[in-house]
Amino acid sequence: MSPIKVDHIAVVVEDMDAALKFWQDALGLPLGGTERNEHEAVEVAFLPVGESRIELLKPISDDSGIAKYLAKRGAGMHHVCIAVTDIEAAMAKIAGQGFELINDTPRTREDGTRYAFVHPKSTGGVMIELYEVPEEKA
Repeated sequence: MSPIKVDHIAVVVEDMDAALKFWQDALGLPLGGTERNEHEAVEVAFLPVGESRIELLKPISDDSGIAKYLAKRGAGMHHVCIAVTDIEAAMAKIAGQGFELINDTPRTREDGTRYAFVHPKSTGGVMIELYEVPEEKA
């Protein structure tokens, strides 16, 4: 399950254009790409920083998890994503030590990346995403 790196830090935003203005114009980060994730009901913008990324998340429906998070906590950091070599092994180790996973099994993005979340009440208040990138993309 060896952790590889911090893949990204995710930030929930109310207004993607305003957020990009700060991250791109003020900080000078390039826009690495955008996507619309219908399963999670979010619009995502990726901004590379070294070997990691800042991931901006904007809800696209009022009943999505991100929309509920935004309504309850406001804009700001959402989670830290750790890339792992074997997501099932990582999940089993975490659950085996009594920490709470949000997902019972990994979800799969269109590009083949598999992901799962660890509940923040098990981690001292920070949601952790586990990411297993397909070998051809690593």
